[in-house]
Amino acid sequence: MNIATILPYKENYTKNGAGAVALWVSEFIRDSVNKNSTYIFGSTRNKNFLSKNYININLDKFNSKLTSTTKKYSQEILKKVQEFNFDIIEIHNRPNMVVDFSNKINSKIILYFHNDPTSMKGAKTVNERLYLLEKVDKIIFISKWVKQKFFSNLPKISQNKTGVIYHSIDPVKKKMKKNKQIIFVGKLNESKGYDLFCKAMFKVLNEFPNWKAISIGEEKRFQEFPTHNHHLNLGQLSHEKVIEFLEKSEIAVIPSRWEEPFGRTSLEATSRGCATIISATGGLEETTDHAIRLKNLDTENIETEIIKLIKNDRLRKKIQIKSQKNIKHKIKLNSEKIDTMRNSLFPFINFRINKNQLRILNIYNLAQKLNHRIYNLSLGKKFTNGFIRNGHDVIEISDRDYVRQQKILNVINIKDKFKNYLIETFKNYNPDLVVFGHTENINEEIIFQFKSINKNLIISQWYEDPLMSNLANTSKNINKLKKLLPLVDHSFVTTDPSVINLKNSEKKNIHFFITPVDHNIECFNVFDLNPENDIFYAMSHGVNRAILKSGKIDERVIFLEKLKSKIKGIKYDFYGIGKQEPIWGNNFYMSLLNSKMALNLSRGKPTKYYSSNRIASLMGNGLLVFIDKNVKINDFFNKNEIVTYQDIDDLSDKIKYFKTNEKLRKNIAKRGKQKYFKLFNEKSISKYLTDISTGKKASLIN
Repeated sequence: MNIATILPYKENYTKNGAGAVALWVSEFIRDSVNKNSTYIFGSTRNKNFLSKNYININLDKFNSKLTSTTKKYSQEILKKVQEFNFDIIEIHNRPNMVVDFSNKINSKIILYFHNDPTSMKGAKTVNERLYLLEKVDKIIFISKWVKQKFFSNLPKISQNKTGVIYHSIDPVKKKMKKNKQIIFVGKLNESKGYDLFCKAMFKVLNEFPNWKAISIGEEKRFQEFPTHNHHLNLGQLSHEKVIEFLEKSEIAVIPSRWEEPFGRTSLEATSRGCATIISATGGLEETTDHAIRLKNLDTENIETEIIKLIKNDRLRKKIQIKSQKNIKHKIKLNSEKIDTMRNSLFPFINFRINKNQLRILNIYNLAQKLNHRIYNLSLGKKFTNGFIRNGHDVIEISDRDYVRQQKILNVINIKDKFKNYLIETFKNYNPDLVVFGHTENINEEIIFQFKSINKNLIISQWYEDPLMSNLANTSKNINKLKKLLPLVDHSFVTTDPSVINLKNSEKKNIHFFITPVDHNIECFNVFDLNPENDIFYAMSHGVNRAILKSGKIDERVIFLEKLKSKIKGIKYDFYGIGKQEPIWGNNFYMSLLNSKMALNLSRGKPTKYYSSNRIASLMGNGLLVFIDKNVKINDFFNKNEIVTYQDIDDLSDKIKYFKTNEKLRKNIAKRGKQKYFKLFNEKSISKYLTDISTGKKASLIN
């Protein structure tokens, strides 16, 4: 899992002077299973970074009156993350970045709040926070207090997208060697209560001269508070040094007036065996169960609690032991919690695919407009049947019918309405696999939005029109296929990929398949019947046309006219030729059942493996089928299962031969049907499609 972690602009990510956000990130990366694939983006002038994989965005030379440095920082990081295929983008403490990122990347987005959200750009208002809940995949707060602030004034809504993960620390078992010192760590200002600490130290250190006070921290707008002679200010120290001083201190004081989002110093002090005194502001009380809470935040109360601890060794030691022993938030446990949370964003790959249970969105033309007259020829329908019978769940969307219905209603912006319908359906269903065929209503924007919602989504398209180079409209067909090749994961075609005029790199994920049969659709055994006609053939000028195009003649018509002249005495039943209109639906079946044999003749020059989808209707219903040998169907069926011919003379001779050899005709037809159902039934072809789509090894012939 590749993760981009984005720090706030100017967050110090160095060993000297690291901020709270930087420490949070670096400590959890250390124990994460994704530590080697996590990259931290930040902007700091210092070096000696806290962890590897840190990418520094240097904006020292940036100078613009039109764009803020913070905005430029966001833009530069967006460029960087777009170069990589990150699974997750983690944004720390900058909710306004979500607006910059959400519609420009496919990655999952996790937003971390380390401070009061209502004080931050991009999260101050109710609408801004509702927007964040809609756009991001997860929001993590560093305390319950921060979470409560986020949801303040929001309507009652689900909080499933949110969680709390605290600052944490490693426990230590060693016994601390303590000095008689009282410690304050933090910014040296009134918000942190530093003035109260300084004032309290006068009374405490006067009464106990063998004790001393230590302050660690800095403040840019430093206000010098009077301090006792035994009160030493050490300034800004590295985090490592701070921990060392906490280990040596008997008592720690965190008297914040400011509502602390969490209060990391309290966690660190108690973990190092300090008897710790805290104010009851913000999230401080969530840091430990073994601190002394000030009833009132003033100098007098601080003095009282410190003096009580100094005088009562037993009480002080008891608090120190319990604090060190019972650490509330541990790095290892919370690091595992973070990794689990990340994995939860991709539940379907880890669950349903492994169990061979997929949610599949199948988009194709259900032909409501055509009154379902092509149900028996519909690949989409057979795929759905196969998916369901293989244990998957399917939602079907008929894109052409939806668009047509909107046109009837005179709806404005039909494309936008269809896109919204598709996206909302996708959000509700959250499929693992999207399959579509022969649609011009799926575009780059829709696919991008699909993948931004479900990073692990697999998208496959199928195409059944001929793609060989010897056909007049081949380039049009290839361009339709090619248009979405870079956007989909796999493409399935009924022409052998080796003969398609594409670069080898473009053919990488193109796979051949044969039109499947379905026992509920191809349900007849003509070899057990006594049909009146000898040979059947049906063609059309496109399945969307019920009738022939006036004046249109293609090579099939020429071939059939010649064939009729060569098979005198043979009862043929040909449709889509001359004045005989194409035949559909149940009428197609009634005519097919009344013929003993059938010709499988497709558009264009006979080409490796390509056949119209009617081959499934012919062989699947038990007719003896003739096909040109150049289609190379003998790679799948032998001479005892199908009959191939070299040319029109060979075909006419074989039609006459099998008319008079009824037993052999029936045997070949029966074996052909059995073989077709064994190899290319709706379940096996659908499994072939899902197996390849999900990365499993699969063969068309098992």
